[in-house]
Amino acid sequence: MFHAQGATVHIFELNAELAQGEAAKLGDRAFAHAVDVTKQENVKNAVDSVAQRGPIDILVNNAGIGHIGTAENTIETDFDRVMNVNVKGTYNCIHVCVPHMLKQEKGVIVNMCSVVASVGIPERFAYSTSKGAILAMTLSVAKDYVKKGIRCNCISPGRVHTPFVDGYLQKNYPGREQEMFEKLAATQPIGRMAEPEEVASLALFLCSDEGAFLTGTDYPIDGGFIRINN
Repeated sequence: MFHAQGATVHIFELNAELAQGEAAKLGDRAFAHAVDVTKQENVKNAVDSVAQRGPIDILVNNAGIGHIGTAENTIETDFDRVMNVNVKGTYNCIHVCVPHMLKQEKGVIVNMCSVVASVGIPERFAYSTSKGAILAMTLSVAKDYVKKGIRCNCISPGRVHTPFVDGYLQKNYPGREQEMFEKLAATQPIGRMAEPEEVASLALFLCSDEGAFLTGTDYPIDGGFIRINN
């Protein structure tokens, strides 16, 4: 969606083949980078490469993984894995990109948060913890750089129909995928999951000139989940 509006897009992805495939679909002004966001040096090398091609105007932190479990049954390695990707990965990208934005005295950051940062969801202990950190991180960055031309907001989706959802259903509910999909969709008051394009539209607006007065705010896109269900 950003590319369609004229942006040059750089995709950071752990799976290099997947990133290259997505960039190829877009064509010109789209570049793929094999990046492990949990490794700061890896992120820095990729960002430096991007900066050689042109200014870094927008950063969308969208890398993330999920986990099912309570505080009692979440083991340390799983907790660390979620925090490394969801929290440290976001920190690494912000840490490396902000100096470039400061040099040009402008930039926009959008972090992908979640409704779980605002309401309790059963058996999402590690994931909820990580997204609570993203919300706090967003507010901190917005405060630190509001006078320096950098805006920072976050988006909190409810359930979104992505390949992650389909894979989760196939793995955990073989033969009952459609039944469980409908149950998950029904948890959103609006009666369905969001589409990725709807989340992308909100991200695009927050990064656009039309959103220039917006910073330090979490934007739920949840079909009424936070306010109507709770």
